[in-house]
Parts: sequence; C-alpha cells; structure tokens
Amino acid sequence: MSSLSITARPKLWVPGDWNALFGFGTNILVNVLVLTGLLRFVVGIPDALVFGRILPALGTMLFLSTGYYALLAWNLARKTGRSDVCALPSGVSVPHMFVVTFVVMLPIKLATKDPVLAWEAGLTWVFVQSFVLMAGGFIGPYVRRITPRAALLGSLAGISITFISMSPAAQVFSTPIIGVVCFAVILASWFGGVRYFGGVPGGLVAIAVGTLIAWGSTALGLGYGALSMDKVIGSVANFGLSFPAPEIAHTFGGFRYLGVILVTAVPFGIYDLIEALDNVESAAAAGDSFPTTRVLTADGVISLIGCLLGNPFINAVYIGHPGWKAMGGRIGYSAATGLIVLVLTWFGIIALVSAVIPVVAILPILLYIGMLIGSQAFQESPHRHAPAIVLALLPQLAAWGKTQIDNALAAAGTNAHDVGLAKLAQVGVLYSGLETLGGGATLAGIILGAITVFIIDRELEKAAAFALAGMLLTFFGFIHGEGIGIGRSPEVATSYLGVAAILFLCAKYAAFHPHPAVEAPQAAD
Repeated sequence: MSSLSITARPKLWVPGDWNALFGFGTNILVNVLVLTGLLRFVVGIPDALVFGRILPALGTMLFLSTGYYALLAWNLARKTGRSDVCALPSGVSVPHMFVVTFVVMLPIKLATKDPVLAWEAGLTWVFVQSFVLMAGGFIGPYVRRITPRAALLGSLAGISITFISMSPAAQVFSTPIIGVVCFAVILASWFGGVRYFGGVPGGLVAIAVGTLIAWGSTALGLGYGALSMDKVIGSVANFGLSFPAPEIAHTFGGFRYLGVILVTAVPFGIYDLIEALDNVESAAAAGDSFPTTRVLTADGVISLIGCLLGNPFINAVYIGHPGWKAMGGRIGYSAATGLIVLVLTWFGIIALVSAVIPVVAILPILLYIGMLIGSQAFQESPHRHAPAIVLALLPQLAAWGKTQIDNALAAAGTNAHDVGLAKLAQVGVLYSGLETLGGGATLAGIILGAITVFIIDRELEKAAAFALAGMLLTFFGFIHGEGIGIGRSPEVATSYLGVAAILFLCAKYAAFHPHPAVEAPQAAD
C-alpha cells in the first residue's frame, strides 16, 4: 500500500451514510422516546426536569459518543487507506435503561414519594458503572484475545434475538397494518437491494409510509398508531432552548442509596464491559478492528460526563455495526446522528416527534438489526462451532423468559414465589431453572460457548480453564445468580468445578475419535 493512500484524508460523508443515518438515527430516536416515557410516566419526574435538564444532558452525552466513534473510524480509515471503514454505533444502553428505571429509580420513588431523589439515585448508579467500565478497558483486550469468537458473538446473538428483536416483533404484529408494511419496505431495501424513487433511503420511506397510514387511519376514526392532534398541540409546550448544566450535587446526593445501587451497578458495569467486547469483536468480524481499550474507557468517560450533567442513563457501544456497514454507512452517519439528537433534545423537539410519528413505524428497523446480528454469529464463526453458538444463546433466552414471567405476574399483583415454584413447574414453567441459567446471561453465555468451542476443537485444557472461570464467577454471583456476594449458587459452582475436573482428566488420559455430528477441526469451513 502506498504512503499516499495511507495519508489521504478519508471522506466524511458518502451516499450510503444517508441510509445508515435514517436507520441508526431512528434507532436512537426510538430509545430516546422510550426513556422519555419511562422518566415521565413510570418514575413521575416532572416535565420541566425531563425536558429542561435530563434530555439536554442525554443529548450532550450522545453527541460526544457518536462524535468520538466517528473520529475513531476516521483515524482507522486514514491509517489503513480504506474507504469502507464504518464507525461503531453507540447510544443509551437499552437493557440498562429499564434496569435503572425499574430496579433503581422506581423503588426509591415509591419509598420516598420524591422523583428527584429517584433521579439522584439513577445518577449515582451511572457514576459507579462509569468507573467499572474505565477499569475494565485495560483488561478487555486480554479477555478478547483468549475468548473464542463464537462465544462472544453467540452471546451477542442471544441479546439480539431476545431483548432487541422480540419486543419490536411483537409490537409490529400488534399493529400489523403499519408495522408489517413498514417491515416489508425495510426488508426489500436493506436485504433485497430495492432502490426507491429518487434514491430515498429505505428507512425514511418506511417511516413516511407508516406515518401516512397512521394519520390516515386517525382521519377515518380507526386510530392505528394512537396519534391525535391534541397530542401534537400539547407537545409544543415543551419547546425552548435548554443547555445542560453541572448536576454534581444531585449526582453525589444519590450516594445515600449506595447499598442498593452497588447490588446492580457493579454486575451491570461488568455486563457493559462484556457487551462492548462482543460488539468490538462483531465490528472486527465485519472488517473494522478498533482499539478495545479506547472503546471501553471512552464509554466510561462519556457516561461519567453525562451523569455529572444530569443524565441517569449509561452510554454503550451498540450491536449492529455490520448492519449499518452493509447498508453503506461509513463515518458521517455517526456524527450526524449525534448532532441531530443534540438539536432535538436541547430544543425540546422530542415531545413533538413522539406526537407525530408512530413508534411502530420505527420498530421494524430494530428487528432488522436483530436479524442481522443473530445471523452474524453463525456466518462469521467456523461451521463446526455452531453448537457452541446455540448453547451461548440459551442464557439470554432464559433471562428473557424469566422477565416475561415476572412482568406478567407483577401485572396480576403477585410474583413467582408467591404463586409457588412447584405449582409453576407442574404446568411446565421451570422458573428456578430460568432464573439460574439466565443470571448474568451475557457472561454466562460466553463461558458456556467458550467451553463448548474448546471441546469441539479438542483443546480440553482450555475448556477446563473456562470451566474454572465459570466456577469462580458463579461462586461470587456474577453469573447464575441474582447478585454479587460470596457463596452464591454453590451447586452450580460445584458443577462447574466437576466439569473442569472431567475435562482435565480427559485432556490427560482420553483417546479421541471423529464425531459424525461435528465437523473435524482440521477440515476447511
């Protein structure tokens, strides 16, 4: 490669960035609309605080995050001389959005009747997680080197199938006249290569079609999309320029609830670390290798800045890099998304957007991303590792199933333990098994997937080492448990120890023979 190609300035914007902008931008918009609803209607935070302080801080965090990852992509493109480098997508961590709302802020709001105290606890929660991420940035590269790709991508695929895809899919089919039609528009464009009139991006066409159907049905009295002019008129009251300001006193005010916060902040900080590793690996599989330490520490630093300005939601590298790259996204889509979100949040426009565009018209984009990431685990790993990927999926499936059960029982005013675990088991609902398998699902999936990969490749000592790691992580509550502590899930920890012992013995004494169901490791994939 010539020195000229290495030092040439990469293009900041290419035509494919329009597709990625509307796809990724609407993804971010959905998340912002959802968390706005959580703050207003679940935690009960006043609109003046939500639109005047929290959302401007959130917009600033997202602007810094998307701008930073655009800069990383620009540097990689300049260094390698490549024109196909795609920036890592980033935004509010979706699972954590619900955790900090329902596990941290809502219980404190219910106990104190004060939504401001709940907000302060959320800020402290992010503060603690930020330092977990920054510390993890220095061990992340080592973890990534020793962990098989199938284990990392398999666990990530579990997230994409459950927590990313299932809810959008259910909502798409709950309002099919909008959701399914918009989904077809997106599939035809992003999987089928259909080019719409005038080169308009498929994501924008889908949103426009869904919005027209929703407002048309409203005019006919059918009400698809739940839109109304009253909501549009009411949203205008939130217009106005609001700059973020330091909220350091409120951030440290939440330390009064530190005992409650640590129970979830530390394990979920580790979850963020592992998920970021997965997503960096996913980008590398798509051809773009970013420095792991810089990615992880940036998530921590940017989240810290956000919480000190008043934002109770943590920043994370998103899954979906291969999807945005496949639709032509490069560098500009990331920075442009951050700039647009900055304007929407600083000027109070989010309320108007939520009143005009039906969310169900945007959700098919998330479903598309879930499909792409789920398939990547199988496409980018050796064929023989497919069984390991399937096993790595299971903890996320268990965690999702448990969440559905918990939410259903909570709506009925009860919980699994009050109903009785034995009674649930009699009708095939194995709640205790789901709870154990799904505890620390992301990390558990990686451990199980790695053990299986090394068994398939007949590297049994490495498999045993991961089993020992699984024993330690289980003993201290990082996986297969509901919280960090000593002596958590002792039976599962002992089981991992037994697995390690068997594998060490097999490595030393066992003879091998080909297995007809698994491709031999020496064969080409």
